[in-house]
Amino acid sequence: MATFVLDARTVRDHFPGIGRYAYRLALALADFFPAHHFRIVYDPRAPNARFDLRAFCARPNVECIATSAKLFSPAEQWLAFDARVTTRAAAFHSPFYALPYALTIPKIVTLADVTPLLFPDEMPDAFKRLLYRALNQIAARRAQAILTFSDAARRDLERVLHIARAKISVAPLAADESFAPPSAAALARVRDALALPANYALYVGSNKPHKNLPRLVEAWAHVASDAPLVIAGAWDARYPHAQEIAARLHLEERVLFRHNISENDLPALIGGAELFVFPSAHEGFGLPPLEALACGTAVACARASSLPEVVGDAAFFFDATDSQHIARVLSDALNDAAARAALRARGIARAQMFSWERAARETMQVYQRARG
Repeated sequence: MATFVLDARTVRDHFPGIGRYAYRLALALADFFPAHHFRIVYDPRAPNARFDLRAFCARPNVECIATSAKLFSPAEQWLAFDARVTTRAAAFHSPFYALPYALTIPKIVTLADVTPLLFPDEMPDAFKRLLYRALNQIAARRAQAILTFSDAARRDLERVLHIARAKISVAPLAADESFAPPSAAALARVRDALALPANYALYVGSNKPHKNLPRLVEAWAHVASDAPLVIAGAWDARYPHAQEIAARLHLEERVLFRHNISENDLPALIGGAELFVFPSAHEGFGLPPLEALACGTAVACARASSLPEVVGDAAFFFDATDSQHIARVLSDALNDAAARAALRARGIARAQMFSWERAARETMQVYQRARG
């Protein structure tokens, strides 16, 4: 039996993506490797409305270590000398580029993507971008192994951060079990709660610049369908451009904005859509399209970065840089029920190729190699 430390300080509301990854990976590791011991470092005071760490910590092969050390704070570095964290530990895994550098045990770090370095509008402050690059590079140098989620992300890490390919391993993400074709009752409940029609197309995600929502809204003005486009997910007030374009083009009734959807409502919202649209110009993985495939919803997405890796041959593809091409592909998809039905069946099979068991087993291989 070996003890592995997983830094779960990102399991908090502020980190919806990385927090979900850290929590689901911890669950899967504990489930599929019951002979090993998992030491979870977490901040009990962090706002966390989504994941039940307290119940997870009650498992027999899980030990939770409470800390108030914040990410990137000086106190974080003292975790390297905290015997509660390091005693008899075989390796330390950070799911983020924050790392106690002085750890003497093998270190693994997950670097999901380098999007702010490829899309400067994501991080317009040049000093913050420089710091972001430096912290990622330092974490990469200090770690014995690096995990990421796709071959496209690995190529970005090699090219942008100059990390040796041999140091990077890919362990793809997976949709949670809750993402499955929903019941009629669940569909009706969510449509009623969000005031949605029976037929709609859907985007779920943030509105950050690389998500390409302004171009999607421009394209939607030319989509030949009566179904409205629903744009749902976390909303960052710094990037209002999609809403501004919708207002300028008088699309208030054709483009509906629904922010901050609850975790419990997402599967039915996705499963009820005629078409799931994902126009992102860049992704380290692209989990929402995979969740849509698992829900039995036809997907149309950009042929960009990691997205073809995720959806395979189970999606309609368009050029993320061409609003006219986006409009043509979406019009064709929404007006071809037979093609959507074929993709739905193919998509469910595609989604089943990804699982948290697979992610845990591929991650454990990296742990074992790192410990030597």
